[in-house]
Amino acid sequence: MPPILSLSSVHLLTLLLLLLGLLLNPAVSDSRGNRTNQTCSTNRTTSPEQRSLFVSTFLEVMDAISPLVEAKGYGQTFKNNGNITVYAYGECMKDLDKKDCDLCFAQIKAKVPICLPFQRGTRGGQVFSDGCYIRYDDYNFYNETLSSEDKTICETNEITGVNRTVFRDNAAELVRNMSVEAVKNGGFYAGFVNRSNVTVHGLAQCWEPLNRSRCVECLSKAAVRIGSCLTNEEGRVLSVGCYMRFSTQKFYNNSGNSTSDDNGGHNHLGVILAVTSSVVAFVLLVSAVGFLYRKKRVKKQKEKKQLGSLFMLANKSNLCFSYENLEKATDYFSDKNKLGQGGSGSVYKGVLSNGKTVAVKRLFFNTKQWVDHFFNEVNLISQVNHKNLVKLLGCSITGPESLLVYEYIANQSLHDYFFVRKDVPPLNWAKRFKILLGTAEGMAYLHEESNLRIIHRDIKLSNILLEDDFTPRIADFGLARLFPEDKSHISTAIAGTLGYMAPEYVVRGKLTEKADVYSFGVLMIEVITGRRNNAFSQDSSSILQTVWSLYRTSNVVEAVDPVLGDNFNNIEASRLLQIGLLCVQAAFDQRPAMSAVVKMMKGSLEIQTPTQPPFLNPGSVVEMRKLMMTPTTDQSQSSGSRSYITESSSFFEPR
Repeated sequence: MPPILSLSSVHLLTLLLLLLGLLLNPAVSDSRGNRTNQTCSTNRTTSPEQRSLFVSTFLEVMDAISPLVEAKGYGQTFKNNGNITVYAYGECMKDLDKKDCDLCFAQIKAKVPICLPFQRGTRGGQVFSDGCYIRYDDYNFYNETLSSEDKTICETNEITGVNRTVFRDNAAELVRNMSVEAVKNGGFYAGFVNRSNVTVHGLAQCWEPLNRSRCVECLSKAAVRIGSCLTNEEGRVLSVGCYMRFSTQKFYNNSGNSTSDDNGGHNHLGVILAVTSSVVAFVLLVSAVGFLYRKKRVKKQKEKKQLGSLFMLANKSNLCFSYENLEKATDYFSDKNKLGQGGSGSVYKGVLSNGKTVAVKRLFFNTKQWVDHFFNEVNLISQVNHKNLVKLLGCSITGPESLLVYEYIANQSLHDYFFVRKDVPPLNWAKRFKILLGTAEGMAYLHEESNLRIIHRDIKLSNILLEDDFTPRIADFGLARLFPEDKSHISTAIAGTLGYMAPEYVVRGKLTEKADVYSFGVLMIEVITGRRNNAFSQDSSSILQTVWSLYRTSNVVEAVDPVLGDNFNNIEASRLLQIGLLCVQAAFDQRPAMSAVVKMMKGSLEIQTPTQPPFLNPGSVVEMRKLMMTPTTDQSQSSGSRSYITESSSFFEPR
């Protein structure tokens, strides 16, 4: 079967959904992040295989460039896959503060996919806005000063009347100032010239990789080219090495240390960023959909349903939030409001205009799992409701990135409580029992009681959030899978967190709800012992192995977290650890259902005798398979602990 360009279906869906957000969000302001000009370079990668590898590498380099720009205001990086290398560069205008830079760069990065090689394709592209710049290509372009793709753009409105000559002279002087003073000022200048009550404002900037001589060359050429615009209200030169603009309007931020007089000077004024233009997005959307039509042999029915569902969600007012409102609620995704970061995105605390506090997840659009994660959270989890599940309040696909909105849980996660926060006392026994029982009840609801049969796939300490009264809430359903009623198991690519993943799932990709039961067993033992499960650490033995050894010698209560002292119920602790061992048995069909776990915890169901957990051998998948097929109580089989991952498996690292 011929591949999609050969672009994977997930990649194409990622791009299409990104474009949907752009299309639904027309420009509403004159912000510097809004006005763009885009150029695509001619194609050098011709075969479908090369185009597929190019797109995959492009997604990796786009993922890598954003943190660099966020940290310094500019960044350059490259990624190499086989015989394909993609270079990327991004930079914000130096008058922008970090908040405006981050938003501007997110907006123009969302426009870059138009230059991807959909059909005959392109090898690279660049996007300019009046606040930032991004470029990628298949060769090292960082020191380029000029190119045949440089553009001069003159606004159509010309200066008329008695001020025409004065404006032209003032603009010419400002252009000379910009080309000279920017070089002296580290490659940046913003200021104005005012004579005879006629003011012209301007900004010039060389991109960071250029040295002084190259900056001089680029700005000198820009000054000559922009000369054709001096009788127009506005002019721009967009170059691979620098940027120059003048205007009748003030468009730059005030640095706070400049002065003004009749001879000109620095005067950086504020700007407001807005949403991206829908025109470019529409062109790309039509192009991509057209390509999909020509390649309909490789369409998958599931993906078509996902895409259609997301289009429908865009029209559901009870689920959709305004991107701009969520920006404001989080103070433009300020670091001070950041609650944490996972494999699929960052989570921020936000306060809506009505005073309601929420948690906003900002998804990484260019990860391969982004489409599934977004679809799962919105389409699956919005249909379930339980006191021990974090409630999804809605989503936003109307901005440069996709956002998910949850109810805010004040106490953060179990992982934070055990291993991060130093400002809280240890959880007492009653709270630990309440947390474990509530988590078990929430999982039983997902597996057996809701209208949908859902496997979470990522039960772990950091995905159990705590209310003020320590009621647990299961969070992060990005890896969740809908389990068909007529199936005994499903086979799927492996994803989850090392140390919590069931052996039959790690080795064979065989997924049932018993994989969640295994994860819960690990979590239960961690909560009771106060120790992480180091089954994948070379330096220490698995906590499962430790508890099993103590259980075999009838001393299992010795595993209880020592910070509790004697302040716990010995019988109850022994019962819970035995239940935990039942949940982590090597043979998945011997593990209890979560509804049975709830009953055992409440004392209404007899607790069976567990068999040995699968102590993972650091060197051999064969031994793991033997262990799964033939559970034994022979302690000699247990050994040190390191994860074994098959080369074809796909994992998320612990988040």
